[in-house]
Amino acid sequence: MLGICLWLGYAWDMSGPGLLDRVGQPKGGDFPHFYVLGQLVRAGRADLLYDMAAQSRMLAAIIPEKPLAYVPLYGPQVSLLFAPLATLPYGTALAVWDVANILLYTIACWLVWRRCPFLQRERATVLVLAAALPGFFSLIAWGQTSGLALLLMVLGWLAWRDERYLLAGVAFGSLVFKPQLFVPAAAVLLLAGPWRVAATTLASALLQLVFTWQRFGTAVMQQYAHALIQTGRVMSWIEPRPWATHSSRAFFTMLAPRPWIAMTIYALFAIAIVALAVTGSRRHADLNQRFAILLLATLLLAPHLGIADLVILAPVILLMANWARGNPGYSDRFAWPLCAVYATPLLGWTARWTHLQLSVAAMAWLFWVCVKSEGRDHLESPEDLPA
Repeated sequence: MLGICLWLGYAWDMSGPGLLDRVGQPKGGDFPHFYVLGQLVRAGRADLLYDMAAQSRMLAAIIPEKPLAYVPLYGPQVSLLFAPLATLPYGTALAVWDVANILLYTIACWLVWRRCPFLQRERATVLVLAAALPGFFSLIAWGQTSGLALLLMVLGWLAWRDERYLLAGVAFGSLVFKPQLFVPAAAVLLLAGPWRVAATTLASALLQLVFTWQRFGTAVMQQYAHALIQTGRVMSWIEPRPWATHSSRAFFTMLAPRPWIAMTIYALFAIAIVALAVTGSRRHADLNQRFAILLLATLLLAPHLGIADLVILAPVILLMANWARGNPGYSDRFAWPLCAVYATPLLGWTARWTHLQLSVAAMAWLFWVCVKSEGRDHLESPEDLPA
């Protein structure tokens, strides 16, 4: 029912004529920004990739009904991804990108589900829950790039499982196009190991940046570095509605009376999350559980996290539901935090008045349960359970 309501509401919202939805926002949410980045690289104007005013003028020509402005923070390499779509009319390009995101998400979920032996008989339930996941709905509604980040992390995990450490590092390192996810993920991998995955992750990220530098030149890379350094000063532009974001940094910002207090608490919280992630990773031999811990730590450490980024919770929910089914004594302990992580993103709007972002609390709760749980790490099928 939840999924039906979400998707019917989205279909109605998008059914209006023109490039604005029925509430006056651009169709595709953040996609206009990506579309313009693709246009710039095709036109040979990489010098404007970090020119907010120039991009706003281009957006006005595409969607004249509403003034738009996006803070340019993505790496120059992202513009190459959207260059082919920039040859299409905006509406067509958005439809193609939506289909691509659906495919990326479907493939990622299928790859994880196939490694969940205790969920193999729950195909219909898994399909319905995956389709109704708030993060997936938001990924499509906002036209974001989190679907690609999700698949890269899943591919890295699969390669890691098969001890193909080079491929695992290539996949994890490719996340550098989304620094807010790459940095925390790389930090946990570096401290929790294995060192071969961490080393190849850093090498892969460095190679991507070197390629980008050679493709776009020093001047553009300097502009990119400057944009990242200035992120703190433009955070009010990036997050005009802090209650609509799902990062722990925003969580503490809304609760603390002063910004410096919030940042101090966030720093201490980040240290605790890293320490727990390292402890949990070393405590569990099962890579499924270690991967869930890595994903949750990445989300909790990310300094900026939109609701579309919560699509990365899909593997966590699948893997930990499978683990709990394989450890019946833990089913009750996991049931409530899994339900909370799934549903609380839909209650994000309540933080506007309560100043309490429930999704962050839910992720921290599930993270704690994952780290502290003890059970059978190596069950491969329901037949392995004791009679």
